[in-house]
Amino acid sequence: LRRATISNPITGVLETASYRISKSAWLTAYEDPLIEKINQRIEDLTGLEMDTAEELQVANYGVGGQYEPHFDFGRKDEPDAFKELGTGNRIATWLFYMSDVTAGGATVFPDVGAAVWPQKGSAVFWYNLFASGEGDYSTRHAACPVLVGNKWVSNKWIHERGQEWRRPCGLSETETE
Repeated sequence: LRRATISNPITGVLETASYRISKSAWLTAYEDPLIEKINQRIEDLTGLEMDTAEELQVANYGVGGQYEPHFDFGRKDEPDAFKELGTGNRIATWLFYMSDVTAGGATVFPDVGAAVWPQKGSAVFWYNLFASGEGDYSTRHAACPVLVGNKWVSNKWIHERGQEWRRPCGLSETETE
């Protein structure tokens, strides 16, 4: 595991940031059959294609580990956010909780007043984009600081390309289906 990075919204370069305190690593499907099974399970449950998704990221948040409020999708002022991937914007996020946390560590969505507390074996899924491809700003979320214990998560960022038949484009900016 290495210090987690963010994509600089101006340069597109991956770099560390004071607002994301965790360590992470990327796991590819060809490294272990278990990763391919996880990818298939996510595809089965969401109905979304995994071929253009990012690799599975595993992250550890120790005591004090946190990720301040952010979006998983590239906003209009970040047109090159995922350009190097060639797979479009992040349409959805799947987040697995791989450990319980004694205190702290919730994933919070302040704009909708929701909190998800880490529970080993559970997962949360959300769409980052409306069916029109417009960003859903209500998906702004944060990883609250871990106060006691360790938080282990893994996430899968699913991209737009390859979803054309699975989640067709909507007619209005905020259409969900």
